[in-house]
Amino acid sequence: MSTPPPVTPVIPAVPGQATAPDDWSAAPERSNALALQVMSWIALQGGRRAARLVLHPITLYFLLTAPAMRRHARHYLQRALGRPASWRDLYRQCHSFAATVLDRVYLLRGRFDQFDITVQGGEALSALYAQGEGAFLVGAHMGSFEALRAAGEQHGTPPIAMVMYPDNARKINQALAAIAPGSQPRIIALGRMESMLAIRDWLDAGGLAGMLADRTLPADSPRHGSGSLKVPFLGTEAVFNDGPFRLAALLRRKVFFMVGLYFGGRRYEVRFLPLADFTQRCADAAQREAHIREAVQGYADVLAALCREAPDNWFNFHDFWGDDAA
Repeated sequence: MSTPPPVTPVIPAVPGQATAPDDWSAAPERSNALALQVMSWIALQGGRRAARLVLHPITLYFLLTAPAMRRHARHYLQRALGRPASWRDLYRQCHSFAATVLDRVYLLRGRFDQFDITVQGGEALSALYAQGEGAFLVGAHMGSFEALRAAGEQHGTPPIAMVMYPDNARKINQALAAIAPGSQPRIIALGRMESMLAIRDWLDAGGLAGMLADRTLPADSPRHGSGSLKVPFLGTEAVFNDGPFRLAALLRRKVFFMVGLYFGGRRYEVRFLPLADFTQRCADAAQREAHIREAVQGYADVLAALCREAPDNWFNFHDFWGDDAA
């Protein structure tokens, strides 16, 4: 079967049902393009071992100069760990984030030999691809997406096109584009209405459409479009994006949870977990809504389990539960 051609579609707006606690997208970027390019030069010239030494002062810098990030991370870690978060916990989470960003340099350049990447659950996706059927992969701001891409190239999983806002982490993406031209992932940009057919064609060719559902936008955000639902998560209710599941229901596709967990050093573990099956037509709107809510709750349950298993892998440094407002 031929590989689906690259596309740049956009998913449509969906009415919302819940309100996000804050607008994470309005937070200013703390990345610096020049600093990232210098870091990339160190990574490529000095090697991964030398570059990882630089991560410690970088991690300490962000912990000391970002009190809001520190506070939000502490709120999350307390829920995931079931105890008050220590400075060691905060440092470990921030350092894991820095380490995965550094590893993007090598993974985007195809230097997979420097990593130990294992895959779980890829057989189901390969079977769908062999039948010419695509599916939705729903993930979170957890671990490394580049590890997912690397696993696909190494183990032959179907091609993935990420559905996302292209201006997220714009400076980081620009720096990585400068050091690894032509190696950027396929991006399905959000924001317009005319891309539904393109997404359908991508899926019909056996491609995978990846989306993240752990962040939502306020109703007054200029980029607001997808809906959201409030479900139990880590001991309390939280708002999640239901847009990916509504799109899967509309296009009648299966949904899998995707994650590339980072376990320190050179170890990554890529997992694909079955989440929902929308291939059967619902009898009525009520049944469809119930199926969507069940899928969102299933997503939250899987994410919660992963947060408890690898708490330093969820890179959510904003006011996710609205604790500041409370």
